[in-house]
This record gives sequence, C-alpha cells and structure tokens, in this order.
Amino acid sequence: MKRDEDLSPELRRVAREGGTEAPFTGKYVDNHEVGMYACAICGTQLFSSDTKFDSGSGWPSFTNPANLEHVELREDTSLWMKRTEVVCKTCGAHLGHVFDDGPVDAGGKRYCINSVCLDFDKQD
Repeated sequence: MKRDEDLSPELRRVAREGGTEAPFTGKYVDNHEVGMYACAICGTQLFSSDTKFDSGSGWPSFTNPANLEHVELREDTSLWMKRTEVVCKTCGAHLGHVFDDGPVDAGGKRYCINSVCLDFDKQD
C-alpha cells in the first residue's frame, strides 16, 4: 500500500480529497485491453475489463465491481446533488460514483471511476 505522502498530487486530490479528474483525460478512458483494474493506492482488485463499457461520459465505466466486498457505497450529497460515492473498502480511496443509467441488460448500473485511482494489470 502506498503511503499518502508518496501519492502524486492528482491521485491525492481525487482519492483522498474526493476530487474528480477532467472528463476524457484519464489514461483508461479508451483502454480496451483485457485485464483487471486495481486500486492505485492499495492494489485491491476492483473491476474486470469484462464489465467495462463506453458510456460516452469521459470516465472509465463499468457495469459492476469484480467483487462487491472490495467496494463501499456511500451517500454523497456534495455539490447540491444526491449521488452514490464508490470507495475502495481496503484503503478508503474515493474512486468515483455509481449511477442508475448503465446498460439495462447488465443490471442498469454505471460505475463511473477516475482513471487516476486505478492501475491496470493486463492479462496475457
């Protein structure tokens, strides 16, 4: 697990301060390789490429986590909105938000996750 003082300023701002990276700027928005996305701070496996889809939102989007035990969902009422925050259950990193506008045939959820909070382990 990375120590907070070792995090890049952008990762610290998003994961520890609840920020958001600018849309269409993240390194994994257009990643179509097969593999597993893990928390950039602690390495916990979070999302499989099998559940990634192009939502057009500007952030990597997934229909569900690889393991629901690895994420925590919290009510977020910041910015005068009611949303559901997605947090890494292992280290408490803010990852993004989940919305109810995902593909209906895959459960209807869109986990909208900041690329900076993810590492990608490519599968051979």
